[in-house]
Amino acid sequence: MKILHYIPSIDHSSGGTTTYMQLLAKALGKLVDLHIVTHPSKQPVTVENAQIHYLSGSFLQIFSIKKQWQKLLKDIRPDMVHINCCWNPLCAYTQAWAQQSGYKVILTPHGMLEPWIIRRHYRTRKAPALCLYQKKAVRVADYIHATAEPEKTNLLKLGYNDKIAVIPNGIETENISIKSCWEKTKTVLYLSRIHPKKGIELLIDAVVRIKDALAGYKIIVAGEGDAHYIQSLKNRIHEQNVESVFDFAGGVYGEKKWELFQHADVFILPTYSENFGIVVAEALASGTPVIASKGAPWQELNTHHCGWWIDNDIDTIAKTLKEAIALSEEEYRQMGIRGQELVKENYSIETVAQKMMQLYEYILQN
Repeated sequence: MKILHYIPSIDHSSGGTTTYMQLLAKALGKLVDLHIVTHPSKQPVTVENAQIHYLSGSFLQIFSIKKQWQKLLKDIRPDMVHINCCWNPLCAYTQAWAQQSGYKVILTPHGMLEPWIIRRHYRTRKAPALCLYQKKAVRVADYIHATAEPEKTNLLKLGYNDKIAVIPNGIETENISIKSCWEKTKTVLYLSRIHPKKGIELLIDAVVRIKDALAGYKIIVAGEGDAHYIQSLKNRIHEQNVESVFDFAGGVYGEKKWELFQHADVFILPTYSENFGIVVAEALASGTPVIASKGAPWQELNTHHCGWWIDNDIDTIAKTLKEAIALSEEEYRQMGIRGQELVKENYSIETVAQKMMQLYEYILQN
């Protein structure tokens, strides 16, 4: 089977969608002849088991991009086209051009059609995009791929398309070594894209309320984002007089990322909206308990007793942080082991790739 994925970027700065594509390709590329079409960027990640093709030019050169895309379709002749992401006009246009050429198309929104995302800049950006191209792209897709049941529920509420399959994101579990020691390091880790939807302001305000309890602790904020937004967070921290608690580490990758996961006592993601939250799975795979807001679909943190799935407000975050740092080393260890078992059973990338291939086969046969 030959599969062609389109994704606007595989740059380090693109966060979870890049990580998803990188991990999926490593496993899916062993099962199918995988091609990935994207655009040039400054720091593209290395993608194994896939052929990478680049479309050159900006949206203003739409006719040139269309010719390049159509030539790739003609040369590769995929069995199916898989579009990743929304709101970028080229996602909708490449989908339309593929369907006009007779190809079946799966669309993975990657959480970009969640209510919080749609509400953000609705009048100036989302409403025009829905009218011009985005609503039609969702409506005419042969299938929609959601990464969690809550995302499927929200997609159904939109009423655009009810052909939705749920396949979670996955991570590479084989080469991750669980931490061997749960001795307290007095470190709390946030590692994700630095963006307003991630709720970092809530975390800052929660820390202000319990800063005495956090004496001697460090909250590491790792990730890339808009420089002006990051500076606004640092200004907020300075104004609230909690500079001694926070440490901005910038973007971290490879072994350094896993070292941060394993060194932390607790990982936290106070997000407003997340279709999956791959960093939660990575933290659990490392043996680190997780605090995640209900903006992420991780109720298993509660049902499997490997973390906290909480309401996303300042009081709850503060209370939960205080509870988490009070745990004993043995409690950390038990939670860490349960978290790793959960990820190995349900979120290995090999399992996800098999499910994705089964979805391709189902669509082609029906």
